[in-house]
Amino acid sequence: MLTLLERWTKASLADLQGYVLLVGRTMRAAVSRPFYVHDLVEQLEQIGVGSLTVVLLTGFFTGAVLALQSGITLDQFGARSLVGRLVGASMILELGPVLTALMITGRVGSSIAAELGSMEVTEQISALRALGADPVRKLVVPRVLAGFFMVPVLTVIADFVGIAGGWVIATFQMGVASGVYWSSVTEGLFWQDPWVGLTKPFFLGFVIVTIACHVGLGVTGGTQGVGRATTKAVVRASIAVLAVDFFLTKLLVFLVY
Repeated sequence: MLTLLERWTKASLADLQGYVLLVGRTMRAAVSRPFYVHDLVEQLEQIGVGSLTVVLLTGFFTGAVLALQSGITLDQFGARSLVGRLVGASMILELGPVLTALMITGRVGSSIAAELGSMEVTEQISALRALGADPVRKLVVPRVLAGFFMVPVLTVIADFVGIAGGWVIATFQMGVASGVYWSSVTEGLFWQDPWVGLTKPFFLGFVIVTIACHVGLGVTGGTQGVGRATTKAVVRASIAVLAVDFFLTKLLVFLVY
């Protein structure tokens, strides 16, 4: 008889194997015909444009509260004018990519898992196979490509909006001159920083969508299984975002700086 730990380990390894196989099939299907361009455009709109509002709000208030909190600390050293440097570096290098990815996880990851899970339990995916269509090519690839390309775009938007939010607080509440703030933002960045901040979202977007698709395609247990899969997708993708961000940061610091 297997112990509880052994059963959990076996199930976890089997789940990881399934995820790796799905990623491999997705990457092969993404570079071979046929291409479902209409589905890709639809997912670009759903993931990109549909997430714009939450990303704008998250970016703005993150930059604003970062300027507000850091300004209190910088005042102790008489360095209030450097608040732009702190906000800019924090948003571009870390907060912009990670918070955008987490927002996408909550909004898009749960939606993908629920949508694919519902198709799985209602046997729509089995119907696709019966008609000769590849569910990975038809359902997974457009979502993965859309996440891969749209998360970096949303991250750039969040970065700029966050820095603008910091400018609002620094200028109108802390009394920092507008020119001083923007000069501090540019002077506080190394040339490598934008590249590092823009590299992370590609990997984070890929991880978010592939995990959501894997969880959605593995749904069992009817509508209750769909609900559990939605929660599971958000939790797994959120943890993966933080873990991947850590290891990517270590790698990029080693390679770039």
